[in-house]
Amino acid sequence: MEPSALLTLLITLIAAVLLISDRVRADLMGLIIMVVLGLSGLVTPAETFAGFSGSAVMTILGISIISEGLRQTGVALWLGNWMRRLGGKNEIRLILVTMLVAAGLSLFMNNIAVVGVLFPATMAVARRTRVPAGKLLMPLAYGTALGGMATLLTTSNIVVSGMLKDNGLEPFGLLDFLPVGLPVVAVGVLYMLLWGRRLLPSAPNRGEQQQEQLNQRLETLYNLRNTISEVRVLAGCPLAGMRLADMGWALQTRTTILGILRNGQAILAPGPEETLEVGDRLFVQGQISAEIMEAQRLQREVHPAEPSLVSNENITLAELVISPHSSLIGRTLKEIRFRDKYHLNVVAVWRSGDAISSGLSDLKLRFGDALLVQGLASVIHAMTDHSDLLLLEENPDAVLKPGKLWLALAIMVVTLGIATLGYLPVAQVVLAGAVLMLLTGCLTMNDVYKNLEWKAIFLIAGMWPLSTAIMSTGLADAVGVALIQHLGFAAPWVIAAVLIGVGLLLTQVMSGQVAALVIGPLALAAASQLQVDPRAMAMGVALSCSLSFPTPLGHPVNLMVMGSGGYRFRDFLRIGTPLTILIVGVILAGLILYWGI
Repeated sequence: MEPSALLTLLITLIAAVLLISDRVRADLMGLIIMVVLGLSGLVTPAETFAGFSGSAVMTILGISIISEGLRQTGVALWLGNWMRRLGGKNEIRLILVTMLVAAGLSLFMNNIAVVGVLFPATMAVARRTRVPAGKLLMPLAYGTALGGMATLLTTSNIVVSGMLKDNGLEPFGLLDFLPVGLPVVAVGVLYMLLWGRRLLPSAPNRGEQQQEQLNQRLETLYNLRNTISEVRVLAGCPLAGMRLADMGWALQTRTTILGILRNGQAILAPGPEETLEVGDRLFVQGQISAEIMEAQRLQREVHPAEPSLVSNENITLAELVISPHSSLIGRTLKEIRFRDKYHLNVVAVWRSGDAISSGLSDLKLRFGDALLVQGLASVIHAMTDHSDLLLLEENPDAVLKPGKLWLALAIMVVTLGIATLGYLPVAQVVLAGAVLMLLTGCLTMNDVYKNLEWKAIFLIAGMWPLSTAIMSTGLADAVGVALIQHLGFAAPWVIAAVLIGVGLLLTQVMSGQVAALVIGPLALAAASQLQVDPRAMAMGVALSCSLSFPTPLGHPVNLMVMGSGGYRFRDFLRIGTPLTILIVGVILAGLILYWGI
């Protein structure tokens, strides 16, 4: 073995030890590897930085933008609600639904695209069911990889099929992978349901706040159930037929209308142009005096108001804190004309550990006051750039661009449809879809910078030159040839098992596509020597390059869920290794029983 190959092997082993031990952050480790390989001369300067322009990084970049657009327009929430209806609040059912939906989509779609579409939906499911995201995101990634093994459309499968054709052999058809792939999916799902889920981290992570929705937490914290009253507009009410802007409601009643329930439909944070009608049920902040109730022909409802009726995905609650040098300090909400200026309703004020819910219009604001406000999610989102008020936390399920839902959905369907057909490179198609999302206003560039999965991008870009070095120094060929030579005259299924093992190992340090390019020729040579069906050996190699379960480096989708799921390298190792052993067994059984090796 050449000295350069030995040095590459040493760097690979050291990196693996550091990643498994969690001594160094995964993304930092990627950058370290990139620098070491470049300075040692194992890769050229161009190859050192090639990862940042690689197809995997560009695909993740584009799909991350599309995913954020789906979240902001409400597509992800709609998809998440559908998954939640199927899975309920039961953890096992939710894991089953997540894996089956992911596997089903990956039969026809690029794996990164599948996770990009389902990731925000899965996060929404986790928040609404209070199931930790860590219990669902790894099943999402694994379900995607398992489904890709049952179809020709996975990249490594396409590569190996192309090799067969180039060597004058019959390539694989679209359904040739199903006889082995479907049992693989079934076994993988059963493993996660019966055993793997027990090993998944259950602690809340990345701001999940015990998986409780922001609106619900704020409603509880500010005791809205006891501070919001509900009144009905009776026949003969002098305010009926008048616009809110003209009736002087706040001056007369010293309360704020937070919502109107009309014919079973909720109108939250009604605007000044909204007209009051007889029979309306009004949800108001504060208590209206008995004299005004009688004079205005209003009736207090017997049943207490439900706080959940003052917020939803479009109209949400949030906390705004008065900043140290705010121009609002010492002034009242009435003086500021807060509602007219900010288009938000102040529901309560948190001061010195207590919630104040009465007399808000005349309350002089102080530094450190937290204002509980109600309003459009898009208006609250815009407060992130305000100097007088600091937005503490946004509702992650808030729909910021509800009017763009169908547009975002159309862009997603067209983008993924074109990518699936395979006429154009996936990375280019996905980036084009991302640009369309931006041009049509489904999200802004500022949103992109805030929500990109930088950890995955740096890790993939950093590890990219390692795969280049493994190939260019001859390390991959040396390992593969040595293994084949030492097997002697072993049975064909033993040779297939060894090739699958090599493909599995190479997949962890380079993409499955590259691993297929390296190990594919060895499989065809071994089949010729053993006089067995070359398509059987090629099938085993192709499937081995999708065995991304033991490490987060096995496939970009693992990296996409790693941060939000709170996973460490060792989590993939201890959950993915038994799964990999089971899947290898299923693959070998399929090759023996169906392909006859």
